Amino acid sequence: MEISTALLLLAAVTAYLLWFTFISRSLRGPRVWPLLGSLPGLIENCDRMHDWICDNLRACGGTYQTCICAIPFLARKQGLVTVTCDPRNVEHILKVRFDNYPKGPTWQGVFHDLLGQGIFNSDGDTWRFQRKTAALEFTTRTLRQAMARWVSRAIKLRFCPILETAQRKAEPVDLQDLLLRLTFDNICGLAFGKDPQTCAPGLPENGFATAFDRATEASLQRFILPEVLWKIKKWLGLGMEVSLSRSLAHIDEYLSDVISTRKEELLSQQKDGNPHDDLLSRFMKKKKEYSDSFLQHVALNFILAGRDTSSVALSWFFWLITQHPRVDNKILHEICAVLIETRGRDTSAWVDEPLGFEEIDRLVYLKAALSETLRLYPSVPQDSKHVVKDDVLPDGTFVPAGSSITYSIYATGRMRSTWGDDYLEFRPERWLSSDGGKFINHDQYRFVAFNAGPRICLGKDLAYLQMKSVAAAVLLRHRLTLAPGYRVEQKMSLTLFMKYGLMVNVEKRDLE
Repeated sequence: MEISTALLLLAAVTAYLLWFTFISRSLRGPRVWPLLGSLPGLIENCDRMHDWICDNLRACGGTYQTCICAIPFLARKQGLVTVTCDPRNVEHILKVRFDNYPKGPTWQGVFHDLLGQGIFNSDGDTWRFQRKTAALEFTTRTLRQAMARWVSRAIKLRFCPILETAQRKAEPVDLQDLLLRLTFDNICGLAFGKDPQTCAPGLPENGFATAFDRATEASLQRFILPEVLWKIKKWLGLGMEVSLSRSLAHIDEYLSDVISTRKEELLSQQKDGNPHDDLLSRFMKKKKEYSDSFLQHVALNFILAGRDTSSVALSWFFWLITQHPRVDNKILHEICAVLIETRGRDTSAWVDEPLGFEEIDRLVYLKAALSETLRLYPSVPQDSKHVVKDDVLPDGTFVPAGSSITYSIYATGRMRSTWGDDYLEFRPERWLSSDGGKFINHDQYRFVAFNAGPRICLGKDLAYLQMKSVAAAVLLRHRLTLAPGYRVEQKMSLTLFMKYGLMVNVEKRDLE
């Protein structure tokens, strides 16, 4: 009996090793270990995840496949991950075979409690309906004007006074934290017309903002854990699932109050004409009657999309500016040239009010510098899709149904084959015409910072408006330098945060 058991065990081990040898040799990319798959490599490089993926993609010509678990019957489907940054493959995934690559059950399960069936967490007809409805609103000039008003007010009354206080006291400030607060206030104002005032002097805490942060963090942690494990933790009420449950209750209470109040205001508006131009009010004014739950998810989805992305992009932009004084100088000269034409040569008149909508629109070099920042440091460094049916990518890679595919936005902007020999240089000029007067839009599948295809970011123009407004206000008034001892390190998250914030010293700008 013991000999039979030993022989069966030996046969099983031999069969597994033969299978594993075949599987590992058929995959290109990072080393695959028995049972553990590519997990050891992921853990070893967790502090430089995106650069590690980028290195693997360069070595494999832009696409590789790996197993997150080297277990028979799982490795070829649920355990198989295809990673690519080839623009042809990206276009195939995001446009040509769009319906074959949805968000999928894993993504939707992780974010369902927070985002429900909102626009960023849905597929199929549910997504198409919301996309069509939202697209009609984002194309209106009044929405851009509303965003401009929120941004200008926040810059003038909150953001600039905080920086001036830091300058006067000669104290370093965490610019990433300030930008997160600023963009949160702005996107809440645009999404549902209520200002949480997190960027007010003294940087007060706000219950809704804190609950939103905790709910986002807890949702992201689900990506790290196997689905079965986080669902058990949810059922038993353990760990971050407790924080998620409490935060969602706080968010629900806050938004329920906002929605009920807004309904009453919209009824009175018909009598006295008080305008509401936020997204929530726009959805409420539609002929279709939406449930309160749907309206909550509309607001939360747009807050999630519009808050972290712009603030993170601005953080990397300001860090790059401190490293490239030539670019800083060219941006400042462009801002000054525009203000001389619109406000005259009295520099005191330049800083009284933030730049207006038309002035911001003329800052072409600044837009180029922001785009170059997003090429090198995209706010969302990668995205994943579920494969519905067997498919072959344009580069010949076979992807089986049930597997997942990840396109690295970070690597797409860092390939010599796509951007030339200076692909790692911060050079805004690559976005400008030969005379420097016009902005050039590169192919959206080479520059995927705003997504591409049918899901391309609706708020792209609003994001540029906000980023250009904030960048111009800061660079016109201040010169930034990194605080002594500060070091840049990426935080491993769905959004490319700086792990230790962005500590800077704020000095007065000499416009003369």
